[in-house]
Amino acid sequence: MFRLFSYYLNFWFLCVALFLWRPCFPARIIPESVTVITTTEKHNATWHDFSKFLHAERGSHVSGMAELKKFFNRFGYLSAPETTPNFTDNFDSNFESAVLLYQKQLGLPITGKLDSDTISTIVSPRCGVSDSTTKRIHVTRHFAYFNGKPRWLRGSPMTLTYGFSPYNMIDTISLTEIRTVFERSFTRWASVIPVSFRETERYESADIKIGFYIGDHGDGEPFDGVLGVLAHAFSPQNGRFHLDAAENWAVDFDHDDSRVAIDLESVATHEIGHVLGLGHSSVKEAVMYPNLSPRRKKVDLKIDDVEGVQSLYGSNPNFTFSSLLQSEDASNVALGFQTGFSKWTFSLPLVLLILFFGS
Repeated sequence: MFRLFSYYLNFWFLCVALFLWRPCFPARIIPESVTVITTTEKHNATWHDFSKFLHAERGSHVSGMAELKKFFNRFGYLSAPETTPNFTDNFDSNFESAVLLYQKQLGLPITGKLDSDTISTIVSPRCGVSDSTTKRIHVTRHFAYFNGKPRWLRGSPMTLTYGFSPYNMIDTISLTEIRTVFERSFTRWASVIPVSFRETERYESADIKIGFYIGDHGDGEPFDGVLGVLAHAFSPQNGRFHLDAAENWAVDFDHDDSRVAIDLESVATHEIGHVLGLGHSSVKEAVMYPNLSPRRKKVDLKIDDVEGVQSLYGSNPNFTFSSLLQSEDASNVALGFQTGFSKWTFSLPLVLLILFFGS
């Protein structure tokens, strides 16, 4: 009689637990592989339909691979052919070396093949500045510099001015919002180095000249429309800072449901790093990593970003690495707690089932 009562009691608890329980999973971090955006918009052929190259390796022949080689050439991984006028569709030893270098530079599994991680990163929207480690960029640790390690040379304390082009802006975001975004982005860098930034209305005399441009805009680095190359900036003391006006720029994803929306503040923070003299980082979490997925916000400087820029300008007297570490640790703890809690809630019904059938 008691065993029968225990059976029904356990059954009642199980029903209640299953009714009240809701799976609590951590917020899914969208992997780089989903940055292949398919929409009804017409995108540049260089940036979509790359699935046919998946798993290609040395010895493969895939129609259209010559176009893919142009991508590797543009970003500094593959030299132009010397014996033929154009690239071929053959996956030869030179291209294998380029793929290996690309994978190493961007922190990907080093396979020498066009695996899913590599293809996903290639089609991901990115900065237009070259990743080259042999032509223009000097690499040390994970961060990198432009060749010659250029930096801004001004008196101390250093103040750099920035201005917005009166003729090359966008109307999808108000100028007030754009100015606010850039002010925050410049402030992040100023908080770690002894350099301050000040907006000026005198665009022509500004140290840093910011504008939005379409296609070929006269600097030898044409934009390619939605996604693809998002922006580019030039090394010190050039100061040119160009963004692709064709992008779906966003300042608040809660008010923009476009699948191809790009966070303006994330791109602005990244390009300011180039303006200051930094190249691209191989640390995926760093602001100076070259790729940025649509609808992703990445504005917080990481240790790699800070070490790189401080090696050029020194440290802001008020900055401490302990504060940066505490911030990163807090984020990691929050993520770990969330993940651990979700695992516990996921296992609750299993435990109850074991207790029920084991009684």
